[in-house]
Amino acid sequence: MALLPDREAETVAQWLQAHPGVEVYVRDRAEAYAEAARLGAPAACQVADRFHLLQNLADTLTQVFTAHATQLAQLEARRTADPTPLHNPADPATVPGIAAVPLAPPQPSTRAAALAAARRAQRVATYEQVWTYHRQGWTLDAIAEQVGLSRRTVQRYLQSPTFPERQPRHDRGRSLLDPYKATLLAGWNNGCRNGWHLFRTIRNQGFRGQYGIVALYVRRMRQAQGLAPRQRRSDQPLPTVTEAPRRPLTPRRATWLVLRPAERSTDQDRHQLAQLTAQAPELAEAVALAQDFAALVRQRQPTQLDPWLTRAATSALAPFRRLAKGLRADYAAVKAGVTLPWSQGPIEGQINRLKMLKRQMFGRARVDLLAQRFLLAA
Repeated sequence: MALLPDREAETVAQWLQAHPGVEVYVRDRAEAYAEAARLGAPAACQVADRFHLLQNLADTLTQVFTAHATQLAQLEARRTADPTPLHNPADPATVPGIAAVPLAPPQPSTRAAALAAARRAQRVATYEQVWTYHRQGWTLDAIAEQVGLSRRTVQRYLQSPTFPERQPRHDRGRSLLDPYKATLLAGWNNGCRNGWHLFRTIRNQGFRGQYGIVALYVRRMRQAQGLAPRQRRSDQPLPTVTEAPRRPLTPRRATWLVLRPAERSTDQDRHQLAQLTAQAPELAEAVALAQDFAALVRQRQPTQLDPWLTRAATSALAPFRRLAKGLRADYAAVKAGVTLPWSQGPIEGQINRLKMLKRQMFGRARVDLLAQRFLLAA
């Protein structure tokens, strides 16, 4: 085991030349590592790591979903407004025959919404400016310097035929109230319309937030049932209040919905996936291509690689055409990756440990000191 000072092809090649006899060279898809093997260990069998092949697939699928963000938003709107969630025997609110209404998602303040809209408009204007310069023949570096973006962002803009919406943060929508929402909903649906009583109930269970958070949630439950402020009774039977799906259907989440192994998928996942494929023909094609490639990688089916590359290369989806072109350029290593048992799995844990040590030693982590901690501790 060795810790090299950088990821340059020449550095890796020199190490390989100093350690002859390498027969199998497992790597990710970076061109620098492929070049290093060609220079330092030309007789070694290069193997593209399967995890990184699936990562390339995930990036491609995310690009497709980002380009179809409007369709995802329409699907998410219907999913949030659907008053009849899938039947779950553990949740009485989902039993067929019982009327149920979902909570509407919390709305941002008028000022926050206006600020977000202004920032999005600025990003759209920059995106259009990038395309204008590109059509005029400007290089990526020149465009990046002119508009004040990184080269990678400019490249991402040019790979998307429509404006790529920002991915929401993974913790968006989380609240101190999340562990106690089931208690609040159960109490409300059982007839308790007193916010202070509900607040005291979850305080006894460990809630450490303020009453205002509970009051806002109670207001949303009232609005879902059509109750006026402070109204506690109704002459008509009230529907059961349920919590709307908390995690929005973003391009990234849609990607993992497609790539999640079948044995780990739930009925809700399969229902969403069926809705997704029915949303647009392009999305159905992307899902089919992605699932077929994931299957041939996970199950190591080398005979399926060439037919899949042909399908992807003739696809109407530009991200999949680019993926197929890149895989063909690295064909021997990719074919070995879906044929041979070798992978980078045994060292991924060590890579995570190295990243943790680098963060702990930020500002003083010279390579020699980092190597001492990393290699000697191992």
